[in-house]
Amino acid sequence: MRILVVEDDENLNRQLVHMLEESGYVVDKAFDGEEGHFLGDTEPYDAVILDIGLPEMDGVTVLENWRRDGRNMPVLMLTARDRWSDKVAGIDAGADDYVAKPFHTEEVLARLRALIRRAAGHASSEIVVGEVSLDTKQSRVTYKDQPVKLTSHEFRLLSYLIHHKGEVVSRTELIEHLYDQDFDKDSNTIEVFVGRLRKKLFPEIIETVRGLGYRA
Repeated sequence: MRILVVEDDENLNRQLVHMLEESGYVVDKAFDGEEGHFLGDTEPYDAVILDIGLPEMDGVTVLENWRRDGRNMPVLMLTARDRWSDKVAGIDAGADDYVAKPFHTEEVLARLRALIRRAAGHASSEIVVGEVSLDTKQSRVTYKDQPVKLTSHEFRLLSYLIHHKGEVVSRTELIEHLYDQDFDKDSNTIEVFVGRLRKKLFPEIIETVRGLGYRA
């Protein structure tokens, strides 16, 4: 999953990016509202962490502009603990959830997982496709109730497909959501990982839709 972090505090921004990358996310970052608005308006993100108090353009304005332009990615807003009005403004602007500073990183991760899961139409932290189960909380995959050992890239690819089960996901979409902007889009990495997953799991869990992409 690809996440955007918009936070002007450099230390906090770095901590959030590190935490997300350690958890297997691909992360882009911005330090002011104008840069954050541009990235959110031009790049595909599975979720955004957005601070409400930003230079150049405040977080509420950024979010209002995104929603007005039809950008519907889940947004987790960071607010000041003693400013209840900020929380109301954020929710009214289109935020899906908020976390008050200071916060525990585990809470941010849990809320982010829930937002991504709900945006894909899944209420539970466990998503099942056939005999394959993906536990988003534990980052664990089982097949016929037996754990399957996957590399981080294999897990990210399978997780994206399962979050969008039943949908045809193009190779381009997978690259945009699983890799950073410098990734070689002509690489056959996606095909290689799909092949590995088919060897480790029931082959029919990932279907190739000729000329369009893949479907779980």
